[in-house]
Amino acid sequence: MFSFLKREKVNQEIVENVIGELKKIYRTKLLPLEEHYQFHDFHSPKLEDPDFDAKPMILLVGQYSTGKTTFIRYLLERDFPGIRIGPEPTTDRFIAVMHDDKEGIIPGNALVVDPNKQFRPLSKYGNAFLNRFQCSTVNSPVLEAISIVDTPGILSGEKQRIDRGYDFTGVLEWFAERVDRIILLFDAHKLDISDEFRRSIEALKGHDDKIRIILNKADMIDHQQLMRVYGALMWSLGKVLQTPEVARVYIGSFWDQPLRFDANRRLFEDEEQDLFRDLQSLPRNAALRKLNDLIKRARLAKVHAFIISELRKDMPSVFGKDSKKKDLIKNIGQVYDRIQREHSISPGDFPDIKKMQEVLQHQDFSKFHSLKPHLLEVVDTMLARDIARLMEMIPHEEVTLVSESIVKECASFLPLVFFSFATSRIKVKVLKF
Repeated sequence: MFSFLKREKVNQEIVENVIGELKKIYRTKLLPLEEHYQFHDFHSPKLEDPDFDAKPMILLVGQYSTGKTTFIRYLLERDFPGIRIGPEPTTDRFIAVMHDDKEGIIPGNALVVDPNKQFRPLSKYGNAFLNRFQCSTVNSPVLEAISIVDTPGILSGEKQRIDRGYDFTGVLEWFAERVDRIILLFDAHKLDISDEFRRSIEALKGHDDKIRIILNKADMIDHQQLMRVYGALMWSLGKVLQTPEVARVYIGSFWDQPLRFDANRRLFEDEEQDLFRDLQSLPRNAALRKLNDLIKRARLAKVHAFIISELRKDMPSVFGKDSKKKDLIKNIGQVYDRIQREHSISPGDFPDIKKMQEVLQHQDFSKFHSLKPHLLEVVDTMLARDIARLMEMIPHEEVTLVSESIVKECASFLPLVFFSFATSRIKVKVLKF
């Protein structure tokens, strides 16, 4: 039985105070910079109060029949409204599984107009997406601390050519920016990475610190086969993720059925405990995650301001605007290089060139603004002073090895792991918040 542990009231009050301060800082210091340089048209919509107030979210991504929906049921230890499980592609929609005393299903069109939920910006993806989006409300103690988002099973082979009718990777990017954990699930019998799955993983780039990988259904193969499958998975992931660090892969079978091959039982138990401890850290680190995400957003907004002002500076005042616009879009990489040298900005802080070129095609460069140093100075002060002040508000025991360099360089925050015990099935299984 999964057990539930509420945070102490004092810690909850501290988190609420930090979140409240974050809202004020964003509205008064970062939002003016974003609006002046049309940041919301290029990157991410304006942040609303529900974006700050939302519980930690876990996003599940994987090809069909890798056990995403079964994993949710395993965490909750019960079914949820709208659940469908089978060997064929059963989940064809995004399902946000959230807590509510009244259980049921909220359709996508109703969900995006709810001012108390963080999904309003998803309306831009149109009815084709909203008809494939829903919220399943469940009265589960686990969901009092977190929310879980199930995604459509990603197809392989010829099936992946079917047009979904909406920007699937764009929706993934939207969720990836806002969730606290991204779990990629792989089936031990099905390690091929289809083109759509590859594009989906690439859409998650920039959020490497949130990604965790599960090699699921590992009890269906023996020890020798498991070693070969693990090696093949690491090889495939290395080509797709393209990160210098080796990805952390959790091995196990996340369902409530007896193990078929139990020679690796101890391994599965240890891996499961490691994963659940990581998930346990999410509610306690909610304030840290939102701080970290705001820092990343501020750095991107600053770079965006430099790009927009540079493009405005290069535009002619009267004649030849159209041809100059095409030339600037084509050579946007050179604009990046100039800004990088002039302002000593890391190359990794710049947005993707292809995406930037696509958005610039539909923009009127004459409406771009020149550089306003005052707006940038306000954001610099926010990063140097306000964020550091908020860090001091968080209890020391909830921050592991957090230093000024994390604030300045936007590094990832290390999760705080805490232990508690409850038994289920044959082994010890923990999910406390």
